[in-house]
Amino acid sequence: MDMKLLQSVLFPFSLFYGTIIALRNFMFDKGILNSKIPKIPNVGVGNLSVGGTGKSVVIDYLISIFKEKYSLAVISRGYKRKTKGVIVANSNSTVHEIGDEPYQFLSKHNVRIIVSEKRERALKVISKFKKLPDIILFDDIMQHRYITPKCLIVTTTYSKPFFRDNLLPAGRLRESPKQIKRAQIILVNKCPNNLSMKDQTLFINKIKPLADNRVFFTTIAYENNLKNNLKSINLSSIKNSFLLITGIANPKYLVDFLNKNEFDFLHLKYSNHHNFKKNEIKEIKREQKGRKIITTEKDFGRLESYFTSDELFYIPIKLNFIGDGKEKQFKTYLESLLI
Repeated sequence: MDMKLLQSVLFPFSLFYGTIIALRNFMFDKGILNSKIPKIPNVGVGNLSVGGTGKSVVIDYLISIFKEKYSLAVISRGYKRKTKGVIVANSNSTVHEIGDEPYQFLSKHNVRIIVSEKRERALKVISKFKKLPDIILFDDIMQHRYITPKCLIVTTTYSKPFFRDNLLPAGRLRESPKQIKRAQIILVNKCPNNLSMKDQTLFINKIKPLADNRVFFTTIAYENNLKNNLKSINLSSIKNSFLLITGIANPKYLVDFLNKNEFDFLHLKYSNHHNFKKNEIKEIKREQKGRKIITTEKDFGRLESYFTSDELFYIPIKLNFIGDGKEKQFKTYLESLLI
């Protein structure tokens, strides 16, 4: 079915969904439903759509810039984990217990991770810690309005911004674009490396009628060194074909990067946060044929138990700010909101 025709068919359902969401937000805005404001300084990261806007990269970046100076706790839902309720992660926690993104943060940064469907329950657990964290990071907090973060960072992408999208199910929006007003900072992720000031201004002008926020533009960059828990090798050292495994919302940027650098690979694409079944692992091993396997940081935790350290590597990703001094401005403004 033609995409525009499909959107037309689904539009009445989007109107119904939008009415429900608008009523819910109205009840929170008017105090009919209560929202807790944590006493501990905190930052929430969220988006208006169903995924693929780079939230996990932003959380990873925030942990990196805060952890040297402050003690941290990260609260996440632990999407697609095989457990329920509140779990305080420890060194024995598995990806199936806490979810792929919390497992990534725990393995990489060794910070306190709490997973809970209801963020307010996680806050109660933190309040009982012998030593309270200096800062709490809330992952995917936009729709969880029972918590009001002191600073809300909303992520969107340059190629698929929220103001060009529609509400579910006709589009990918979980919230009305008007809800951007709740954010203090908007991060426009996955921008072209050569994004001009003119194009940035045009983009910001489309956001300003909705809210007067601080807007920053970023790109994503892939590192040259591939990693796993035991080894690090240079990507350019792989001369033969390799297998690329992705279970993320939008692998296009990684695929484009590898194609641009003329690597020879076979891409096996799975759904976002995919939990690999035994038959799928068998399929991967059949396709492997002695080749190395490269995956994303998020997917690595769900695959590492099935392959050796000689076979499986992930390609690290980092966030780069566009414009001289913009990263420093971001850090300064963010810290000012927390003090």
